[in-house]
Amino acid sequence: MPAIQLAGGIPYYLPRSGLDTLVSTLSEEGYTVLGPRVMDGVISFQPLTSAADLPRGVRDEQGGGSYRLVDGDPELCFQYVVGPDGPKRYTLPPVLQLFSVRPEPDYYAMEHGPPSPPKLAFLGIRPCEVAALAVQDRVFAARETGGFRCEADSYYQQTRDSALVIAVNCTHPGSSCFCASMGTGPVARQGYDVALTELRGGFVVQCGSPRGTTLFERLPVREPSSAELELAELRLEQAAARMGRRLEAEGLPEALERAVEHPHWDEVAKRCLGCGNCTMVCPTCFCSTVSDATELTSKVTTRTRDWESCYTHQFSYTTAGPVRHSIRARHRHWVTHKLSGFVAQFGTSGCVGCGRCITWCPAAIDITEEAAAIRGDAQWAAAATAARKEVAA
Repeated sequence: MPAIQLAGGIPYYLPRSGLDTLVSTLSEEGYTVLGPRVMDGVISFQPLTSAADLPRGVRDEQGGGSYRLVDGDPELCFQYVVGPDGPKRYTLPPVLQLFSVRPEPDYYAMEHGPPSPPKLAFLGIRPCEVAALAVQDRVFAARETGGFRCEADSYYQQTRDSALVIAVNCTHPGSSCFCASMGTGPVARQGYDVALTELRGGFVVQCGSPRGTTLFERLPVREPSSAELELAELRLEQAAARMGRRLEAEGLPEALERAVEHPHWDEVAKRCLGCGNCTMVCPTCFCSTVSDATELTSKVTTRTRDWESCYTHQFSYTTAGPVRHSIRARHRHWVTHKLSGFVAQFGTSGCVGCGRCITWCPAAIDITEEAAAIRGDAQWAAAATAARKEVAA
């Protein structure tokens, strides 16, 4: 495996005591600081008041349908992988009020639109999550050009434009992780303002934007030693080699397109519960639904956008009924859209290798195993292609 070199400009070294200064500085600049905290037995992305809120001395153990927190190195704050949520909860909220309407005698008055986007600082997000933000930028941010793009979302774009991204490179990958094979980790390459690599005494820092450089020039940083830089790169190389899983993305979209009627979908459907957990924890899924509700006393009607899942029976409902009426069809749709349809629509895979869908699936369905099973059956794919050509002729 080739050596991993830290990206960014001139590196700094931030002592561990500087974490508290970082959080307080961000708060003084008007940011709501969001980062990892232990809540209800998981690592959750929540507001931070100080560095003491970080999960110091805690690591996670993940696998197919399995997650738990255990004791870790008491000196480290970022030895976990990812929890069930992340930045998407704030850039694309699970529930967002779009507007409300109040009836007047001769007209309807518009009362409230979406709330003002907050000024957020994402502290401690992983390189795979930085990559997921870039995927959603292609979907919702008007500044992206070229290719197909959904209608721009003003709340999303304003939140992203004001947000500060402070990533933490992964030195402790989990058994569900496969970001190295997707090119999205364990080291952040772009899309961040600051990237940190944790060592026992502090952090090697790379700044990826002028905002990040300006911020860290105000903190108690120094020049890192050659030994600190070498150790940081060594830990990242070891992390890339310790990935729990791998997904071969080359040629996968074409393989999935040929495998619409592959019998393997039937085998997976026997295990899938259709619960939608995979879509709820995925950092790039963006399906939503819009509903109206009227308050009986005030008669004010509010329109709300809520997260939705393509696994629900009614998601593809038309006047003739649901288009995808079986679990087999819905699971196949999610996998093929994530690994193939995204490429056609947005020029990038919809998977960043975070492994959340594997960890939080109660049936332990593994997207890397499903993709390998589909693309590995070359004989079936060739026969299916020949049969389609024969029918077309």
